[in-house]
Amino acid sequence: MPALNVEFSDRELEDLRQIAKERGTSMKALVREAAAADIARHRALQEGAEAFRRFFASHADEFAAAFPDDEPSAKGAGQAA
Repeated sequence: MPALNVEFSDRELEDLRQIAKERGTSMKALVREAAAADIARHRALQEGAEAFRRFFASHADEFAAAFPDDEPSAKGAGQAA
């Protein structure tokens, strides 16, 4: 399995040691679990954002009717603010 060397400050390393000890796990397992959780969170956010984009696109006319003040004006279309 590929590996990754990660550098920590002395304080961070001591904190990791303490947390791993409190949880009854190894530092390696602690760091791997934290990275895996962050990857899962990132994927979930990406999937959620994509679902929102699809929902918004499929209901764009309804949003435009409900929030006309938020629609870009035809006069200023394509111009930077």
